[in-house]
Amino acid sequence: MDFINIKNEKSFDKYAIKLFNYHFKKNKFYRAYCESLNINNSEVDRIEKIPFFPIIFFKNKKILIDNIDFQKLFKSSGTGGSKSSHYIHKIDNYHISIEKCFERIYGKVTDYVIIGVTPNYTTKKTSSLIYMINHLIQKSNKKQSQFIMDLKKFKSVTKELETGNKKYIIYGLSYALMDLIEKNKFDLKNSIIIETGGMKGSREEIDKEDLHKILSTAFNTNKIHSEYAMTELMSQSYSLKNQIFSTPAWKKILIKDFNDPMNVSRVGRGFLNIIDLANKYSCPFISTEDVGEVFENGEFKLFGRGSQADLRGCNLMLADTN
Repeated sequence: MDFINIKNEKSFDKYAIKLFNYHFKKNKFYRAYCESLNINNSEVDRIEKIPFFPIIFFKNKKILIDNIDFQKLFKSSGTGGSKSSHYIHKIDNYHISIEKCFERIYGKVTDYVIIGVTPNYTTKKTSSLIYMINHLIQKSNKKQSQFIMDLKKFKSVTKELETGNKKYIIYGLSYALMDLIEKNKFDLKNSIIIETGGMKGSREEIDKEDLHKILSTAFNTNKIHSEYAMTELMSQSYSLKNQIFSTPAWKKILIKDFNDPMNVSRVGRGFLNIIDLANKYSCPFISTEDVGEVFENGEFKLFGRGSQADLRGCNLMLADTN
């Protein structure tokens, strides 16, 4: 079974346990982490018992199944310190995940013009976000689909799309969208604007609710959405309102207790643990620094970045692993 064939919770759980055993045997860094916790893989019979790999390890280790090559390397765009690296064994898996995650929310990519208000792919080839937007631009097969950060060009293209009554989606980094509207207002009633987060040190961080109100007023559209992903994951989650995100069938968000990292549940508030089955060859089980709440229907809400306290010492845990 491949991740794309996951249809329900039962098949998800079965495949997740299968991947856990695969990584326990074939992923030396993940196995070392499990052994440091005295995990017996034969006792892991449900997904809540799976050890979640602290995301910090992606900053200093090549997290990949033993003795396989990689086709693509993505690096995080952190504003300081070491950056995460994600080694992609099969880039086609990322392509599939990008398209299917998009289509489950918006329908066919070819129905839209895709605009990226981000740096161009030619200048940011190691960014998983820019790669994702570039892939959607190519798949849309529309002449107006492109990266645009220049104000004059942005005005010209969006005016043409509005006049032609075209459906279009604008993916934008928060700071880049704010730069566009700093001294300008637009009338983009036909647009969907997907902010991908990240002031990247260019501006002060703004509460998401306030940011969306500012963007909605300045672009004159009530369709301000959000996308949640990270360098270390292959699958995207989308929010249409209130920062409540939904996930594809092969991705599940679990909750790690604030005070007990081994206490993991399917609903509640705490740190987000993520199972992304598309991460078949790197690590599907990620313990993040983000705080949120998971609801009974599997959707989740983001509250922001949590304390570093739960990660203290983790970067030393595998120091002696070759």
